[in-house]
Amino acid sequence: MEFFNFYNHGFIRVAVGIPVVRIADPLANAERTIALLEQADERHAVLAVFPELGLSGYSCEDLFGQAALLEACRDALLRIREASLRLSIVAVVGLPLEVNGALYNCAAVVYRGRILGIVPKTYLPNYREFYELRQFAPAEYAREQEIVVGGDAVPFGSRLLFAAVDEPLFVFAVEICEDLWVPIPPSSYAAMAGATVLINLSASNITIGKDDYRRELVSNQSARCLAAYLYTAAGWGESTTDLAWDGHGMIYENGNRLAETERFLDVNQVVTAEIDLERLAVDRRRQGTFAQSRFEHRDRIEDFRRIPFQADLPREGVLPLERVYERFPYVASDLRRKEERCREIYQIQVQGLATRLQAAGLQKAVLGISGGLDSTQALLVTCRAMDRLGLPRSNVLAYTMPSFGTSERTLAQAIKLMAALGCTAHQIDVRPSCNQMLRDIGHPAAQGKAVYDTTFENVQAGERTSHLFRLANVQNALVVGTSDLSEMALGWCTYGVGDQMAHYHVNASVPKTLIRHLIAWEAEREALGSETSDLLREILATEISPELIPGGNGDQPEQRSEAVVGPYSLQDFHLYYILRFGYRPAKVAFLAWTAWNDRNHGSWPSGELERPQWSIAEIKGWLRLFLRRFFAESQFKRSCIPNAPKVGSGGSLSPRGDYRAPSDSPAMVWLAGCDAIPEQEPNLSGPR
Repeated sequence: MEFFNFYNHGFIRVAVGIPVVRIADPLANAERTIALLEQADERHAVLAVFPELGLSGYSCEDLFGQAALLEACRDALLRIREASLRLSIVAVVGLPLEVNGALYNCAAVVYRGRILGIVPKTYLPNYREFYELRQFAPAEYAREQEIVVGGDAVPFGSRLLFAAVDEPLFVFAVEICEDLWVPIPPSSYAAMAGATVLINLSASNITIGKDDYRRELVSNQSARCLAAYLYTAAGWGESTTDLAWDGHGMIYENGNRLAETERFLDVNQVVTAEIDLERLAVDRRRQGTFAQSRFEHRDRIEDFRRIPFQADLPREGVLPLERVYERFPYVASDLRRKEERCREIYQIQVQGLATRLQAAGLQKAVLGISGGLDSTQALLVTCRAMDRLGLPRSNVLAYTMPSFGTSERTLAQAIKLMAALGCTAHQIDVRPSCNQMLRDIGHPAAQGKAVYDTTFENVQAGERTSHLFRLANVQNALVVGTSDLSEMALGWCTYGVGDQMAHYHVNASVPKTLIRHLIAWEAEREALGSETSDLLREILATEISPELIPGGNGDQPEQRSEAVVGPYSLQDFHLYYILRFGYRPAKVAFLAWTAWNDRNHGSWPSGELERPQWSIAEIKGWLRLFLRRFFAESQFKRSCIPNAPKVGSGGSLSPRGDYRAPSDSPAMVWLAGCDAIPEQEPNLSGPR
């Protein structure tokens, strides 16, 4: 069951703790720190971070000149060192330390009965309410490489990297409070030197609006450094003689907030979050300028010292993620940003098409309307492009082209949609031309035999696209393609003169789940009128189908795309984490299981037909299908797709942009990776 343990998929769980401080009472503060360490250890965290000068209290001021306090702080540090013998977690605590006649504001890294290293503060604020130079010396004053603490020689300096030997991606560095507020924080160099986890022990008194500024600092630093960032600020118990303290703790990963403490709390608290170290490594590898920066600043990072330690990560047994992974990574889960996101996507699609029409000197667009999701979104975008260009919507030449598998439902939806949007609507029955082609090539269906193979399907798709291109010639218009990102990924499109081809695509970097979301948003806001919104809801409730195989005359199309290529809700999830991050199949499956497990999921986007859960066996089966179709069978189609605007950071499959790959590559490496995926569900109720 180790598959269901996040430590086996490049994650670590970390913690930030905010103890209630007793000013100038180091042993009491040590006991509270140890209590929070024990809580974090029970939650299987491997790293816990505490506030600046937390063993003494930050607001001791000139009490830092008292030898009794400094000696008590050393004793408190040794008490934590002793307690760490029975814990499996790294602790980073703050205290004042005297070294050869100078006093330093320090962070001590403690693990398994050892002090791994001590990091002094680099930048000391001495403005407005801060007077640190009155008591402390900056790190650059120190010439010692080691100091003796509790009888042990301990590495000392501002350029230390703490590296886990059993998890090469787990490397952390420490800076203290003001270090983050300067133009180039020390953590920037630490990240370039190899640190994936950056730690800040802070005091940071609170003033109005400062909490938002801290969030911006931490978010931006974690994003710039492509790192995780753990931040802790002093809280309840610090002196309020002239200042107030809110106990602000945060955990960020590459600009994204994972966890945050409750501010102004008058009790000890600790929060945890899982960091995806592999994601950080992938982003650094792909962002070539990160390596360039390392080269440019090589003189500043070469003198970092690595302190190795055995992390002993708890890799055995079942340990699910607490971190929420959205089931629909392409869809904004924050409802407050939903409208903003949808508007922006439309703007990108509309601008791309409008610019292409202007560049081509054309004022008309041709597109095929099936009555399904993709062509509906394309038609909405095309009509808005005409609005943007100041052209009448009658310049949108929309054609519905019923064939052998067209249902009455989708045909009626196509006709109603074209009328509702005010475009020029046409209907062309392509069955006569398809029959001619079937006769010409000697296909059995031309003699009335029920042979509905790939040739039979592609003849229809090809005839439709051929009509659209010839209509564009006649009308001096641009053919607007409708196929989406999900279909491109799975190869669920007809190559050449088929739905793979157009003069310009508008949906090519928009996955199916996002198209559903966009249409649902359009229906909800009713900008096109209530009747049109009802029609859009009807389209959303229609089975996704290419409608190329004859069937019954039921309310839904006979042919189901998802029965062949898999559920788009799941395949879009696979696509995102394989295309955006290049994760191994086992990790993708673990994340999918995490997202689709009933205990852990975010909001369900409007327009989606809810499926409560996918089992690990189902995920494995559909992922294997995805890997085969994506890596081995479909790249030749993507190598020559038309131009299309990139919409999201999840990536596109354009060979001119995000994704370049050989068309004849096998999928053996990825399919072999599926072998590590189990088919039996774990026991989540038992001991972990």
